[in-house]
Amino acid sequence: MGIPRTAGLYVLLLTLLALASVGYSIAKCTYPGTDRLVLFFIFIILAVFAEVYATWIPAFNWEFSSSIAICLAGLFILGPYWAVFLVLISALLSELFLRWNTGDDGQPAGVIPIAFNISQLVVTVSAAGLLLITFGRTSLDLRGPHDYLVAIAAFGVYFILNLTFVTGIVSLTEKREFLHSLWESIRQFFVQYLVLCVSALLFAVLQTFSAWHVLLALFPLTLVHASFRGYVKLQTEARKTFEQISRLLDERDHYTAVHSAEVAELSTRIAAALGLPPSEIEKVDIAARVHDIGKVAVPDAILLKPGPLDDEEWTIMKRHPVISAELIEGLEIYRPVVEAVRHEHERWDGSGYPAGLEGEQIPLIARIIAAADIYNALATDRPYRKAFSREKTIEMIKEMRGADLDPVIADALVRVIERSPELADATLEPVPERAGL
Repeated sequence: MGIPRTAGLYVLLLTLLALASVGYSIAKCTYPGTDRLVLFFIFIILAVFAEVYATWIPAFNWEFSSSIAICLAGLFILGPYWAVFLVLISALLSELFLRWNTGDDGQPAGVIPIAFNISQLVVTVSAAGLLLITFGRTSLDLRGPHDYLVAIAAFGVYFILNLTFVTGIVSLTEKREFLHSLWESIRQFFVQYLVLCVSALLFAVLQTFSAWHVLLALFPLTLVHASFRGYVKLQTEARKTFEQISRLLDERDHYTAVHSAEVAELSTRIAAALGLPPSEIEKVDIAARVHDIGKVAVPDAILLKPGPLDDEEWTIMKRHPVISAELIEGLEIYRPVVEAVRHEHERWDGSGYPAGLEGEQIPLIARIIAAADIYNALATDRPYRKAFSREKTIEMIKEMRGADLDPVIADALVRVIERSPELADATLEPVPERAGL
């Protein structure tokens, strides 16, 4: 697996810490009793199922799993040492089930991701367990306020470390700014983690009645898991539907369909170069992929017309960003980017459309997409000219700085072009000349 050297060392360090935690737990653990041993195996099964059916979060490029509640419940009920075994075994089983495959050379593939995912969970639960040990607790019965305070503190350690480790590997492999990404992750996922912590506390409280009472906590936990998974799935399916509509434009207009995908790819690179957090980069991608969807309402006689449009035709063409915004504004996943789609054709100096906005009146995402849009047009072979050279494209982008383009975004675009030689190549087939692209 081709990952940066620093990322490999990072995973190696976590693996060594995890092995040390496992070794220490083996030396310190004692027989927990029959009831808790039964719970141990039940928790393993539940954690594996939770990992297998984890929810993928595209904006952050990782999975969110309700196994967090199981791990914390294991820590509170079984104690620090058995919680390490619980996390180790359940994570190993789920990773092998989900990821293990054999490459062409007969060697196991995906060893580094598996090592990271298991190690970071072991180290995380070990650190939270160390807090319990510091307060002299081998488990938490949650019978008094001090128990709850310790449980909340352990949750805080688990929450921060889990997000820190995951953000760390994403930052190292995808060159994202660490502290900004970490803060964004904490802000985005705090409520979800808190709900899972409450579920873990419910497990611990029910365990004081009997081991079998713990199973009652599965119902609210399953509901939370299913609700979150369904919400993300609904958003994903809605996005896929509108992107499919954009691709269907290929039946009418090959340029528009391919153009949107290429603009989306470049827009996310610009957003990353600006240091935007993952959630904002995801919004940029979402908006860029549907920014021209309003062209479905433009008649073929105008959309496919060779040569320049007359005034009446141009008026109709200039309505397409407004139509794009109107098409997507009823769906929650697109709600944050509706105005960006509406104003993607605005220009920094106020010469754009539909509203003639200027400067920072234009939404940031719209300014990013506009820069990618303009670059794509310059880098594309047209029937009346070839794509401009790399040097000429950069020169023209610099000339547009402060006129058509936000100066900061223009600079970021130039940096992306200079770092990406493949962007200098024409990527689209020639299409009939027409205005308004």
